[in-house]
Amino acid sequence: MLGSEILVAALEREGVDTIFAYPGGASMELHQALTRSTQIRTILPRHEQGGAFAAEGYARATGKAGVCMGTSGPGATNLLSGIADAYMDSVPLIALTGQVPQAMIGKGAFQETDFFGMTLPVVKHSYLVTDIADIPRIVKEAFHIAQTGRPGPVVVDFPKNIQQQRAQPVWPEKVDLPGYEPSPKADEVALNEVLGLIEKSERPVLYVGGGIITGEASKELRAFAEATGIPVTTTLMGVGAFPEDHPLSLRWLGMHGCAYANWAVSGEFKPRTNPGDPMELVAPGADLLLAFGVRFDDRVTGKVEKFCEHGTIVHIDIDSSEHNKNKLVHLPIHSDIRYALRQLNGMLSRRPLQKRHTAWHEQIARWKAKGPLRYTAKEDVLSSVHMRDLLAGREQEAIMPQHVLEVLYELTAGEAIITTGVGQHQMWAGQWYRYKFPRQFLTSAGLGAMGYGYPAALGAKVARPDRQVVDIDGDGSFLMNVQELATARIEKIAAKAIILNNQHLGMVVQWEDRFYGGNRGHTYLGDPRNMRAIYPDYVAICKGFEVPCERVAAKSDLRAAVQRMLDSEEPYVLDVITPYTEHVLPFIPAGRTVADMIY
Repeated sequence: MLGSEILVAALEREGVDTIFAYPGGASMELHQALTRSTQIRTILPRHEQGGAFAAEGYARATGKAGVCMGTSGPGATNLLSGIADAYMDSVPLIALTGQVPQAMIGKGAFQETDFFGMTLPVVKHSYLVTDIADIPRIVKEAFHIAQTGRPGPVVVDFPKNIQQQRAQPVWPEKVDLPGYEPSPKADEVALNEVLGLIEKSERPVLYVGGGIITGEASKELRAFAEATGIPVTTTLMGVGAFPEDHPLSLRWLGMHGCAYANWAVSGEFKPRTNPGDPMELVAPGADLLLAFGVRFDDRVTGKVEKFCEHGTIVHIDIDSSEHNKNKLVHLPIHSDIRYALRQLNGMLSRRPLQKRHTAWHEQIARWKAKGPLRYTAKEDVLSSVHMRDLLAGREQEAIMPQHVLEVLYELTAGEAIITTGVGQHQMWAGQWYRYKFPRQFLTSAGLGAMGYGYPAALGAKVARPDRQVVDIDGDGSFLMNVQELATARIEKIAAKAIILNNQHLGMVVQWEDRFYGGNRGHTYLGDPRNMRAIYPDYVAICKGFEVPCERVAAKSDLRAAVQRMLDSEEPYVLDVITPYTEHVLPFIPAGRTVADMIY
């Protein structure tokens, strides 16, 4: 078999059914082999970054490794943002790249880059194939590494001359990686100590992240929360790990998380006018924080030394390098989280807890009543001249972005898979759509990569054709990978997109308004020569791609337009005109504390 054929056969043996791959000179042999596969569907993205994000969407919707491929040089480097995103968010990804022939490596050949070296800081592991006999082993190892332990991206760089060689493949029966222990198991003594801490606590909180989802531990988490009566808050990556309509849910916390979730963890303080003012405590927060499958990201903690400052912190994580990296904790436990929760649940079944933390639940109920998510239509929403023109005579009909999510949630009965770009729309999608199950909210959280939303929706829809998949995007973020509308059209992938179009880079504008006196530093995306126009014209753009698109600007027209989008059996874009003056609240400014929260 040719080296290229061995690679494809190895992918088939790993159960691969889809690859997002863009050809070029150094990878065309691989594409030729893919044309002969009856198992693998090759989807041609219109940009390698779109292919990488689509593979991530596939991976996050299924838990299986997504596979993407590019040629050498710029084809490979265009995958880099997707690889870094997968690394930050612990997504299993196999990134295959063509490489110039071995004899030309290091000589500045046409379209040569040291992709192995370039990606070292943002991969779980990487390979440069130097012997055709190694292909079966490398592919098997790559999938094992990507999908086990803390998931992540693996790069396989494949020189063209090896693709063209011939050999008889020898298929390994198992993976042998000395020193790699992907499933550490918690010590029973440590887990008993966790139960002892719960029994002593008065105000416990479960703070859980994406590790619950990647570890397939959502059922175990729910059983543990219900057995102990401990309220649950998630990170953005953990959204869906615990049903948000559950009485114990605090939804998600952090910079734009729910006020009551932040109060429950760190306490409620009298709002202060200046960061230097003393923090005056109104009501204490958690005295025990059970941090499961999280990494204490700065967007969650704010000023890290003030995060749950007076609570005992237990941190269970599959990656021991996360222990005490950002936040010093009292009890670090190195373990697969599903194993740890199963053991804890077994202990609870033999020795149920007597304490139900009634006073704590009453305090949280007061916080939920005091600080719910809310918004109001502002008097300045028509400050954009294009909105005044669109709504002439119907000024009260301006569409608030939060309302779009409320309508979508109602019309989909909360069952859709939601992807997002990055910005204000991302936060509103997290706040105003209530998530019921894991792998329902797919977003670029750690890297914050604009352009993620629609390609990820394509990947998720390919993986879950039975689900409604909707990308909530901003006009800035959507435009970054708008070319993937062609992929959706040609491949008949019925992923939908709602653009919350405010003609601005909304999140940066929000920071300009809060911290820079409203001075605009190149954040207006429209046409400054004709501010009455909607620019770019997404309806016209989508027509060029033969993708249905509709623009809506009035609230009374929104519901029917969203329903038409959902009813379509094709890819569909809904361009919703919204005011640029709206801010995402609550808001804890970067590096600040819960006492500085604007809510």
